[in-house]
Amino acid sequence: MFNAMSAPKAENLTWHIGEVDREARTAAHGHRGAVLWFTGLSGSGKSTIGHRVERMLIERGAFAYVLDGDNVRHGLNSDLGFAAQDRIENIRRIGEVARLFADAGGLVLSAFISPYRKDRDRVRSLLPDGEFIEVFVDTPLEICEARDPKGLYKKARAGEISNFTGLDAPYEAPERPEVHLETVSLSVDEAAARVIHYLDEHNILGAS
Repeated sequence: MFNAMSAPKAENLTWHIGEVDREARTAAHGHRGAVLWFTGLSGSGKSTIGHRVERMLIERGAFAYVLDGDNVRHGLNSDLGFAAQDRIENIRRIGEVARLFADAGGLVLSAFISPYRKDRDRVRSLLPDGEFIEVFVDTPLEICEARDPKGLYKKARAGEISNFTGLDAPYEAPERPEVHLETVSLSVDEAAARVIHYLDEHNILGAS
């Protein structure tokens, strides 16, 4: 049954069921649909690992696509900033997009800081059991700041950016992620391989 984070404003709406169900999509793609939700601090390696996993999945013939935080803010969420309410709406929208990808039978890899546990749990509630896979890219703040690939930490420390996660805005780490990647001891390939192993182990890849 259709599930949503909030009721639509418009009335007289009906959720239409098509002629192709999830089982048929699974059979067509050769795997189940799922959302792999990469979360972690800025600079933790979410996008890097997510894109490596995507490449590995595509090489295996899977239907996979990365929804990257910055890319989404260039279009769908270009009207949102980084205040708390904007962050909540950012995750709400991408959660709905990710749910549609999964319903289509795809493996969608979402790479967002998504700092609030409650927001991630709301996205989880949109999906059937086992189809929301929280991947905690656990990289210490000092390492993320030392990397600072976009120069954001430097700007935040200089007061040029406010509400920056990990500094003057909170990050609520996952309590029981499906996949926990402690990146200080893992290469990108090793981290990606652990994600693939989880998918294999839980019969998401190669499902019939």
